[in-house]
Amino acid sequence: MNGLDTLERTDVETSTNSGEPTEAHIAEASFVTEGYVMGTPVEAICGKVFVPSRNPDNFPLCGSCKEIADALFINYS
Repeated sequence: MNGLDTLERTDVETSTNSGEPTEAHIAEASFVTEGYVMGTPVEAICGKVFVPSRNPDNFPLCGSCKEIADALFINYS
């Protein structure tokens, strides 16, 4: 593999559940802001696709997102 190769994710999970969110996810801040304003879906680092609509401080952090963020030394507090 050279520096130009791309890995494609095949395990992206999309949710068709329109109910209330049950956990908070970690995603790129600019995409989350756009999602709040425009209602566009955002992909979390765990692969979950969601539309930001609630304050994430009110929900527990997704275990997969936390594990990935810890492994990549991403500050999520």
